[in-house]
Amino acid sequence: MAYIKSRKHGQSSSPAPLRTNLIGAAVLATLALPGGAQTAQSAGTLPSVTVKDTGTAEYKVETSANPKYTQPLLDTPKTIQVITKQTLEEQGAVTLTEALRNTPGITMQLGEGGNTSAGDTFQLRGFSLQQNTFVDGIRDLGAVTRDTFNLEQVEVVKGAAGAETGRGAASGYLNLISKQAHLGDDSSGTLTLGTAEKKRATVDLNRQVGDTSAIRINAMAQNSGVDGRDEVENKGTGLGLSLATGLGTPTRLYLYSQHIRQDNVPDGGIPTIGMPDYYRATATGTNAVTQAQANAMNAGRRVDTENFYGSKDDYEKVTADMVTFKVEHDLGQGTTVRNITRWGQNEMDREMTGVGAVTAPTATVNDSSTWTVARSHQKTDQVNTILANQTSLNTAFNALGLEHSLAVGVELMKEEQESYSFTAVGTTAAANLYNPNKNDTFSDFTKNVKTTGEMSTVSVYAFDNAKINEQFAINAGLRVDRYDLVTRTDAADGTKTKLDDEDTLRSWSVGGVYKPLPDGSVYVSYADSQTPPGGSNLVLSSTATNQANPNMDPQTTRTVELGTKWDLLDKRLNLATAVFRSVNDKQTTIDPITNATVQEGKTQVEGVELAAVGQITNFWQVTAGIAKTETKAIDQRSGTNGATVNETVRWSPDVTATLWTSYQISKATLGLGTRYVSEQKRVITKGTDLSTQNMPVIPSYWVSDLMAAYQVSSKLNVRLNIYNLFDEEYISTLNNNGSRMTLGAPRSATVTASYSF
Repeated sequence: MAYIKSRKHGQSSSPAPLRTNLIGAAVLATLALPGGAQTAQSAGTLPSVTVKDTGTAEYKVETSANPKYTQPLLDTPKTIQVITKQTLEEQGAVTLTEALRNTPGITMQLGEGGNTSAGDTFQLRGFSLQQNTFVDGIRDLGAVTRDTFNLEQVEVVKGAAGAETGRGAASGYLNLISKQAHLGDDSSGTLTLGTAEKKRATVDLNRQVGDTSAIRINAMAQNSGVDGRDEVENKGTGLGLSLATGLGTPTRLYLYSQHIRQDNVPDGGIPTIGMPDYYRATATGTNAVTQAQANAMNAGRRVDTENFYGSKDDYEKVTADMVTFKVEHDLGQGTTVRNITRWGQNEMDREMTGVGAVTAPTATVNDSSTWTVARSHQKTDQVNTILANQTSLNTAFNALGLEHSLAVGVELMKEEQESYSFTAVGTTAAANLYNPNKNDTFSDFTKNVKTTGEMSTVSVYAFDNAKINEQFAINAGLRVDRYDLVTRTDAADGTKTKLDDEDTLRSWSVGGVYKPLPDGSVYVSYADSQTPPGGSNLVLSSTATNQANPNMDPQTTRTVELGTKWDLLDKRLNLATAVFRSVNDKQTTIDPITNATVQEGKTQVEGVELAAVGQITNFWQVTAGIAKTETKAIDQRSGTNGATVNETVRWSPDVTATLWTSYQISKATLGLGTRYVSEQKRVITKGTDLSTQNMPVIPSYWVSDLMAAYQVSSKLNVRLNIYNLFDEEYISTLNNNGSRMTLGAPRSATVTASYSF
């Protein structure tokens, strides 16, 4: 299984413990089910960040790979879901986006207006996950579409988590666990072929060298089209290297790295004309639209969903490298000290084309072959660099009649983001709506403003799980971050500006755990997190009313959660349930009386999550979850005297659900998955007549997948994956003005041969 001058005040967030057995489980099973739905076997004294491939094929794990969580997942008062390597392999999930289909509450985002977001862009429980992705507990920056070839598992932590991560993490974070070298020889390779000319190969080679050392090489190469899309391509290579020595001894050293290269043709989406909720209103002024034009466009037919509206020269090139060195030493009596140092750099260079408004010329309003769609040619050039060092200690001891499991640490981090804005040279021709031409004239670019953001952070943290007796425990965490953020802009005319912000953030968490039975737990927890100005992208703003102005206070999110987790069926199946409430405060809004910008806006998210993961029988496994949430905007006003009032948050469905199950029959394994996303609102302004709005929502949808695998021999396994089994047509993402969308992939398939050697 396998990141002007100001000084402000700060605030807090963290995790805690839980666990179960039989009769009480039956009582609480009706409650049992969310992101705590992964549990674990106590690692004795200290958990290690290293996850070793044991060769077992399981969906359920017992402990987090994060040493800050000192207890099994069952006894941790927080919603944590672990998506294992086996689940990813069965589903053929090759990107982080595909992996996250296994957890409820996460949706994907497209971007503002005509722009398209670069790399992984997720939203969890109503809040952006931007810059809240971590690799082995260290923040991973950059506009990158992450691959799963070098991942042991994906940990999804839900709820405010400032105590664990520092800034951000308003609704949680993702922690990606890298594959590491381990003792023993264990190697495999895969070859995948599929529709849309998909071609992908991977190799995972682990070799023991000496009594205590091992090396591991993970490699990937792919060259694939995209189902349902012309011209769009995903090409890439990946290499993961790992050297470990001292395995099985008190002192262990790990040197590992990951290197990704991507050369893609990006997808700018397609126009929404012809969709059931498409609407074009009349307009006056420069972009006038007559009633006749509006009527014609509202009756217009859909475009071919395979149409490519970009340029033949559109490209997306990604370079991502990280190198990590870790040392662990057991001091004895349940005490381990570790130090981890990492350098990482991600670079995104992209030119792509997005589509905009449709025009039906007045003279030929009824001839749709003359209709056009505006296009925006966009360029992104961004480099993110990080240098981090963490020193931590885990220990267990008795004091004041309590059994303590303590994790303390110091983190030093330097983050930098360098990006350019560009001025278009020439114009981009509008495309024929129904017959776009990739050879049309497109604008070129000249570099305009270079923006560099640098953040230096010194952090200290402590987590303690105090066991009162066999039934009661208290878990608490505290983190203090001292940061200095500097944003510099260098314009093409030589103008230079500098903005600076420094502050101290204090985040904390506390939880109480009650264990009515050894294999069950009931918990309550409180946690908070803070996002300082510019904290999400390292860019401060000189605009006094902007949320990223250094004189603004940090946004604070507080989460209260009540939950229960149970291990059933001899600890093979975990059920979990959590009820939660999160409130994000200090958002900018307009005072309706004074018309001044004040930090009194809030977002409130309330909900319940249910989850199940593990084995129902020796041959039947399942991972499932459902989340019901209600998102509310409070005092979020804009416009003169706050005349425009938001009611909720975009792209926040009320219900999300996911299921994946597999059953083994002799040498064959059958798998079935389905996921549901309820309606997602684009128009969130109070009192708006939705009948006058273009694409006010993304409609709800169900998507199902099928898998069949056969063990040809002890070394060879062949697997068929069919995606979107019933060929459901659905909108995957929609831009903020509703003019452009991406559709979910139609029915598609892959065949994968896996060989062990």
